[in-house]
Amino acid sequence: MRIAELWRYPVKSMAGEPLERADLRSDGIVGDRVVRVEDSLGRIVTSRTRPRLLGHRATLGPDGEPLVDGRPWRSAEVARDVEAASWRGARLRRDDGVERFDVLPLLVATDGALAVFGRDRRRLRRNIIIGGVPGLAERGWEGRRLRAGMTIIGLHTLRARCVMTTFDPDTLEQDTAVLRRIVDEFGGRLALNAFVVHGGAIAVGDPVELLDAGSALPGS
Repeated sequence: MRIAELWRYPVKSMAGEPLERADLRSDGIVGDRVVRVEDSLGRIVTSRTRPRLLGHRATLGPDGEPLVDGRPWRSAEVARDVEAASWRGARLRRDDGVERFDVLPLLVATDGALAVFGRDRRRLRRNIIIGGVPGLAERGWEGRRLRAGMTIIGLHTLRARCVMTTFDPDTLEQDTAVLRRIVDEFGGRLALNAFVVHGGAIAVGDPVELLDAGSALPGS
């Protein structure tokens, strides 16, 4: 097995960026979901209810600050776009706390399960894709661990999927049949909620080993 893809989403609920390498720490990939959309009352706004947010692409600049469609996330132009994609008074706010994630800091998918899914993999908003995995083998990985070099990732549970999977990443058109199929064929769950056991750098192409639960850290 190997790391086939790495993805980061600097602004929660916006499109993300592919990476060749990533640094993992206790709160996942450095720079992931460090900015979010809030309404005028401070409530989090996501693409579950405002899918037009998915039409904007967030990347991380060389200074570690997010860019939205290539522009500084604090700019007036971005502020106007965020309001237009959500509602009046919505704004972006930086949040580096671990509670910024809906479930856990990482979402891990496998090429085998994605092939069975058969739709655009961007719908699943995964951080890491593991290549070289047959079919739906990931469904037996709950509670186990993955090792890539010195990095160890804990696999918690299969992710319950939501309405965000129904929006086309390019056109933003909704196809509710996508979620119905996930429910009917995958029990509503696809890919794995994951966390960092031992951080470090990982890169596309790195060999990956599947470990039993509670396997010792490297060098311990």
